[in-house]
This record gives sequence, structure tokens and C-alpha cells, in this order.
Amino acid sequence: MSEELIIRCAAPTLAGLKTGSLFSCRFDSLHQLHREIRDVNRRVAGKGLRLLPLRVTDDTALLYLYRPLYLQRDLENDEARKLLAETGYDDLRPGRCLPHLLQRFRGGGDFPHEVGLFLSYPPEDVRGFIRNKGRHCKCAGCWKVYGDPEQARRRFEGYHRCTEDCCRQYAMGVSLDELLVSVS
Repeated sequence: MSEELIIRCAAPTLAGLKTGSLFSCRFDSLHQLHREIRDVNRRVAGKGLRLLPLRVTDDTALLYLYRPLYLQRDLENDEARKLLAETGYDDLRPGRCLPHLLQRFRGGGDFPHEVGLFLSYPPEDVRGFIRNKGRHCKCAGCWKVYGDPEQARRRFEGYHRCTEDCCRQYAMGVSLDELLVSVS
């Protein structure tokens, strides 16, 4: 997996603006994929990030790059916890929610739309998406918005500017390691 792919798909997470990012990555062999994930994790761990494969098919992996400390904060939100309980999460401790999400992805059933809670989407928007089956949103960008469209548009724009800036810097020779923001 290339640095460019990670930067293009996860710049706001790299910059500390959001909890996590999902992106797909093609690979030639499972061994190669695991090696690349280990390499990325060695590089990003010191900046408070982790890369995890959520689902792997024959030649494509769905990857989750995230900040564990941000995830813990997000999943302690009362509305997020209520939604997770409603979608079948028995153990609502943040450290136990991610393994449950992994099971949901790897189980091959319906797409677990609660994943939005793991990506910094507002709980009201995740709930609205699930209730409305993706229809009747107020606006759409990085996600479908059912709550505050103005606040969401500002976040979409911030994420877009961050991605453009990181991609521009990368094109000028700045490495992934240099773009990583350490946050605590």
C-alpha cells in the first residue's frame, strides 16, 4: 500500500482532525498485506495511530486507520453508547466495541452502518442514516447529514482542505512520517 493512498484517503485522521478513516487497498498476497500493515503500524504508533484490517477478500482489504484515544472519547458519548447498545453491542467499554465491529465486518452480513461512530460522524447522523435507510438526509458530503447541516458542511470543508494540503505537500516531497501529527 502506498503512502499516497494513505494520505489521500486518511489525511484528516493523520492530521488529528478526526478519529478514523476507512479505505480500500488492493494487494497481491495476504503475506504482503500483513507485512505492509505491520510496517505502517510501526511508523504511525508513536503518533497515536493504528491501522487495522476490517475485512479482507481475495485481493482487496478494507482498512481502518484510527486514533485509539479519540475512539475511546467518541465511544464514551452517551448518544453513541445508546446507539451501539441498540445495534447489538453488549459490552460498551470502548476497548470492547472495536472487536465487536470487527466481528460484524468479518461476519459477512449486512454492512455495519454504526461504523460511522468509529469515524467521527455525529451520532445523530449515524442514527438518522440507520433509521432512514440512507434516505431523506438534509445534505451529504463525507457522510449523510440528519442533524446540523451547517456544522457538517464546515467539517466537510475542513477535511477537504486538509486532504488537499497533505496531498500537495506529499507531491512536493514531504513523506507520510513528516505529515503525521502527534496528539494526545
